[in-house]
Amino acid sequence: MLSRVTPGEAARFILEHVQVLRPERRPLKDSLDRVLAEDVASEIDLPPWDNSSMDGYAARTTDVRGATTQQPVVLELVETVAAGGFPARAITQGRATRVFTGSPVPEGADCVIRQEDVDVQGAGRVAVRSDRDAGHNIRRRGEDVRRGASVLGRGTLLGPAQIGVLASIAHARPLVHPAPRVAFFGSGEEIVDLDEAGTAQVLAGRKIASANSYTLDGMIRRAGAIPRDLGLAGDDRAAIAAKFEQAASADLIVTTGGVSVGEHDHMRTALADLGGALELWRVRMRPGAPLGFGSLRGTPWIGLPGNPVSTMVTFELFARPAIRRMQGHTRAFRETVLVHVGEPLQLGPPLQHFLRVVVRAEPDGQHVARLTGAQGSGILTSMAHANALLIVPEDRASVPAGTMLPAISLEEDGARYTSLPPF
Repeated sequence: MLSRVTPGEAARFILEHVQVLRPERRPLKDSLDRVLAEDVASEIDLPPWDNSSMDGYAARTTDVRGATTQQPVVLELVETVAAGGFPARAITQGRATRVFTGSPVPEGADCVIRQEDVDVQGAGRVAVRSDRDAGHNIRRRGEDVRRGASVLGRGTLLGPAQIGVLASIAHARPLVHPAPRVAFFGSGEEIVDLDEAGTAQVLAGRKIASANSYTLDGMIRRAGAIPRDLGLAGDDRAAIAAKFEQAASADLIVTTGGVSVGEHDHMRTALADLGGALELWRVRMRPGAPLGFGSLRGTPWIGLPGNPVSTMVTFELFARPAIRRMQGHTRAFRETVLVHVGEPLQLGPPLQHFLRVVVRAEPDGQHVARLTGAQGSGILTSMAHANALLIVPEDRASVPAGTMLPAISLEEDGARYTSLPPF
């Protein structure tokens, strides 16, 4: 069993022991935000035929060149082709076909004159008043995708645009990695869920609300997984073992609390009672040192510390990458950015520290990080106000203002990822 490792060593170890979920074919509309598990080549040209990019008249450039309001070019209108129909007649000298956006264009046509530049002159004749569209407004067959060409590769995250591409080539059931099912529960006699009775106890000052139940649910969803809240087990070894039994059918088990060295910390012993394996315990970091990792009947388990900030920080550093790995992502960890520390910092014991900060761009273009306030592991508002985690190496007892250090952005928009832990 690994013990007292660095955060980077722990993150790499956990990722090496988490398997990508077996892929499955799913309908396109159920594949959003899933990772593609196959290379996809197109079986058709896209577009499948030459078609008009606007409503107008398909014609020959040589016929309309030089047309003006003063000297319009009059063409014979031979047919009308709606989107979904196909032309029956080719375009020859002096002729045009009425088309609409998406209509196939007839053989012989090499441009579409927009309808605003055309006057209808009775049945069967049109006058072209401008040649600005000569040679334009036709989308050629295969100009987007050629038949047999690779469209999307294995490992691609399917967003709306990628879903649209697959739909356009009639790839209706892509092979994707499913969303992991994450079962989670907490322990502690002092905490309660916010049902009617629990809310009353919290407001009366007799219990503490289980904030972890709610932050974990949100973080698991944000990571792209499906949460299953098994509730609270209290500080009871048998009750914790029963929760583990319930969780064993999930793809990942996440627990909070009970992984330290106190006489009421029963997570590790309850796991052992069921034949589970403890493979990693304790990390040289603050907050979140009493982290556990192991497995139960093939299902990986990550034991997060119970203090609310420690829970969120360790989830971000260890559980979130594991969930991304299970989904088939090759880049599991958020990238870091270099920031200037905006105030002098005094650190505690020689551990790697992850401080809650707000990073803002200053007028001079520098990105400056400032603490969100007191950094105690129970001060959840320090996470609520933060947009990044400042990483301070374990050999730094103090940090002068102006020092450049890496920070992990916690913002979802524009998040960038890397394959190796950046801490």
